[in-house]
Amino acid sequence: MIDYTLTRREFVKGCCSAALVGGAGSSLMFADDAVAAANSHDTVVHLFLRGGLDGLNLVVPINGADRVFYEEARPNLSIAATGTYGALPLSLAGGAATGFGLHPSAGGLRDLWNDGKLAIVHACGMATTVTRSHFDSQLYIDMGTPGKYGATSGWMSRAWDTRPGATPAAVLPALGVSGTQPASLMGATDSLSMSNPGDFDLDAGAWAWQKIRTDSPAGLKGLNETLSELWSGSTGIELNGRRADAALKTINRQAYAALPAAWPTGSFADQLWTIAQSIRFNLGLRFATLDLGGWDTHEGQGTAGEGYHYYQNKIAELSAGLAAFFAELNGSGQMSRVTVVVQSEFGRRVRANANGGTDHGYGNPMLVLGGAVNGRRFYGSWPGLNPTTLSPTFGDVPVTTDYRRVFSEIMIRRMANPNIGTIFPAYAGYAPLGIVQGTDLAVQSNPAMAAMAPSAVGVAEGDTADTAPPATPAAPDWQLRGRGERVMSRRER
Repeated sequence: MIDYTLTRREFVKGCCSAALVGGAGSSLMFADDAVAAANSHDTVVHLFLRGGLDGLNLVVPINGADRVFYEEARPNLSIAATGTYGALPLSLAGGAATGFGLHPSAGGLRDLWNDGKLAIVHACGMATTVTRSHFDSQLYIDMGTPGKYGATSGWMSRAWDTRPGATPAAVLPALGVSGTQPASLMGATDSLSMSNPGDFDLDAGAWAWQKIRTDSPAGLKGLNETLSELWSGSTGIELNGRRADAALKTINRQAYAALPAAWPTGSFADQLWTIAQSIRFNLGLRFATLDLGGWDTHEGQGTAGEGYHYYQNKIAELSAGLAAFFAELNGSGQMSRVTVVVQSEFGRRVRANANGGTDHGYGNPMLVLGGAVNGRRFYGSWPGLNPTTLSPTFGDVPVTTDYRRVFSEIMIRRMANPNIGTIFPAYAGYAPLGIVQGTDLAVQSNPAMAAMAPSAVGVAEGDTADTAPPATPAAPDWQLRGRGERVMSRRER
């Protein structure tokens, strides 16, 4: 008698796969074999830098008054303006200097900028809600409802549900490269979440018994084939089982390969490689989301070329991964229909703290890269680092561009979806910044979703929010939420 022990991982991949991907939808049951061909639709990839990226460490002021203010606020954390470990200067297409540079470890991003495929939105974030809580801010952004909880779906789910009627059918329209379903895809019945394609192999037990092979004994029925037959009934668990089995087969039919030798290594590169392959497999992928964490540096943040190099290594990982992703899809002709948005929940304080780090802030740069991006340009309004300017926002870079304005433009111009009132409830006053190419459509509002909107605070939304300095905020209420974390909220008037 064989004493077979079922591990937790095998249990999840077997029995619980029905619950994990049961909401994947029946469309996964009809997946054709992979076809590596260009698709007619666009794909939006959302990369969330969780933990609060220090935007002033990535996009660095390198001259003028802001350089003086920057060095005064960060005497031991500032990135040098020139030299071996100096910032990589960013110029416009015509050669004019911008006054900014990228961290010296961001050579891949600098190359994308020089190729006109990377744009940067200054001082971006949630214009109507101020919070220093990672958890609140991340959830607000994932749900697309700044300042409000209670949504039953994420913004990506609503974007897919409100797609144009002529959108072609998709086998895998939405993908979360994660061990759990991302909040932005909550409620998406056609989405799939996986940390790695290998997790969709039912490989428990002896190798020869897992499935029928060319050298299998006559009459052998493998574990995979046996499990498939268990879901032939009409109960809820059997229906979900069929869907889970279809998801497993869909992923297994694709020729997912190991990370190429030319790529950087690590889990982040693996995740980007999974998305790149999923785009190339012609499965109809419209939305993909992934995370890169580790940006919460309250102490020992480091700089470039000396001391503790934590941030230097994180930025190098980010830059190299995105550069490899772009090169892979650009070489196969796919990047013309892919737009990548990189954002964090908030920025860091301008002034360094006493522990060699930076605390939670507010406004931050947002990166947009892709084949249809009008790159090598800054967008939005840069408020500057003058302490007088920063005083109304308690020493933080203020938000002058609502992040939803950027996503709304991508939804309209790249996804042909003008239902902004549903995707981002009660967001109003949208006007394109011109970041991506495409056709403008009349924005469709949704009064029924207005209840999800927060009370207006700080800067008014719309075009004026991106050009006018922020209003002086009301006196904040401070309350502690966990170790080293504070939340700032507005009093209702």
